[in-house]
Amino acid sequence: MLALTRQVLFFEPQTGKTTLLSKIELGPDYIRLNDGRVGPDGAFWVGSMDERPNREPIGALYRVTPKGEVEVKVTDIRVSNGLAWSPDGRKMFHSDTRSAWIDRWDFDVETGGISNRVRIRDGIADGDGRPDGGACDIEGNYWSAGISGSLINRYDQDGRLLLSVPVPLAAPTALCFGGDNLDVLCLTSTVEKQSDMKLSEHPLTGTLVACRSPVLGSPACLFSDI
Repeated sequence: MLALTRQVLFFEPQTGKTTLLSKIELGPDYIRLNDGRVGPDGAFWVGSMDERPNREPIGALYRVTPKGEVEVKVTDIRVSNGLAWSPDGRKMFHSDTRSAWIDRWDFDVETGGISNRVRIRDGIADGDGRPDGGACDIEGNYWSAGISGSLINRYDQDGRLLLSVPVPLAAPTALCFGGDNLDVLCLTSTVEKQSDMKLSEHPLTGTLVACRSPVLGSPACLFSDI
């Protein structure tokens, strides 16, 4: 599944073929899609963001069904990010990178319904790593790429910080668990808007980094073809 500026596509890595699933009406041309992930309901969840420097809260979180139907789920977001689900599929995590919060929702696997929103972390300082992409481990804890702090954070479901690990990346953007046993932590990062000094201190920035994880990851969900 690919999210482009305003489109959601199927992508076949073997052939490079893409097929349009849905176009999402976002409003002004300075709004684009950002972080996306398949949920345990078999739908593709993807958020949007304001590309302008002030990042106004005009983004949203969308649910895209296998039929290409689009449903708005959350509004008033500046930079939608950090989608992840607990191993049993009953908790969804979602973050706003610019507003620096992480939310937890109750999740209905059958319908894709979300309820009982709880802000488990708020006002995360730059040095502590504002939340970018996220993933859950097999124990149900939430891992967050701390884009502003050159680190990754592991929180429990109530937002308590369990672990903070410095990484050799100036601005880590997303993470996921891979490997045959889901014991490999893979990290991406961005070079955009990073100073030359920071990039020289973190020469792996902009590459894909993999390392052994201290805990197994939760399996990724698959897009439904029903």
